[in-house]
Amino acid sequence: MSAPTTASGSAGRIAAEANEAPAALTARAPQVPAERLVAEMVPPPRFATVSFDNYITDPGQPSQAEAVEALRAFAARLGDGADAKGGRRRHWFRRAAKPAASGGPRGMYLDGGYGVGKTHLLASLWHATPAAPELKAFGTFVELTNLVGALGFQQTVKTLSGHRLLCIDEFELDDPGDTVLVSTLLGKLVEAGVALAATSNTLPGKLGEGRFAAADFLREIQGLSARFRTLRIDGEDYRHRGLPAAPAPHSDETVTRAAHHVPGASLDDFPALLDHLSRVHPSRYGAMCDGVQAVCLTGVAPVPDQSTALRLVVLADRLYDREVPVLASGMPFDRLFSEEMLSGGYRKKYFRAISRLTALARDAKGLADASYAR
Repeated sequence: MSAPTTASGSAGRIAAEANEAPAALTARAPQVPAERLVAEMVPPPRFATVSFDNYITDPGQPSQAEAVEALRAFAARLGDGADAKGGRRRHWFRRAAKPAASGGPRGMYLDGGYGVGKTHLLASLWHATPAAPELKAFGTFVELTNLVGALGFQQTVKTLSGHRLLCIDEFELDDPGDTVLVSTLLGKLVEAGVALAATSNTLPGKLGEGRFAAADFLREIQGLSARFRTLRIDGEDYRHRGLPAAPAPHSDETVTRAAHHVPGASLDDFPALLDHLSRVHPSRYGAMCDGVQAVCLTGVAPVPDQSTALRLVVLADRLYDREVPVLASGMPFDRLFSEEMLSGGYRKKYFRAISRLTALARDAKGLADASYAR
């Protein structure tokens, strides 16, 4: 059943019963000032309270516990020589003439498959580093390139050079131009004494089973590679450890009813939302979700092309970061992407999106029942 038919039929009756109409993501095209891009370079809400202590290691994967201890030590070294207010006495970082072993690595690279908790550990490092929040930055590779686009290269260098730590999640190894740009930026920041930590995605065409991205990452950052210590984190996708399969999609009527009864919910026709994403820069997808407590989608169907698919991946990331549950009708999320997409160069991104949307669909399990209980 299409969304327009639902809206003119039972959805109209549901709307009349509800207290207020839901928002629509398709009605939002926010403008995001550069100042906000800088201020928001902190761990997203989903990772606002994570720590090394609440990272649940898998006893069968000793590399996870080893990574935790290495990152704890790295954070502790970042505090050596700092003043009580988290000042910038980074003397050990500025001894460029001495070998890296004298003060430890200037960067950490977390190497592992999707769902093993790399972002949790990266955010835990940010929280554990003894410095004021304004002296630490956390963002995805895309958010960092957006910052350069908004401020310009030199101003970005100036803005971030006073930081003690820069954490980059999902370093985009599949974008050669942006990789060179960011690698150059990181070189300038290391010279200024900024510590680095990163995770990355794998290059297209190099996504064999069990393959990790460390060699690709270190090659792409070229002159900085010697500054990084690689931490390999083995394991399965934690979002699926012992959990049931993705919940079955609901009916259009159920999704629409929930959207009208759940405070702060949005309601969109899935194909219309995909079309809208093409007219909003991905750097604004987070702002597009501001204030949304639940996303309700009708008519979920396979994504028609790769450009659309990559935009959906970014939206899925922003929703997951903000812990926004997703209630949907149509096809299940594991059928969003074609077999060709799932076997191609960007398959790691698509599997991550499926994993995250499935987790958000589980989070939305109670929304449908709650709407009928009112």
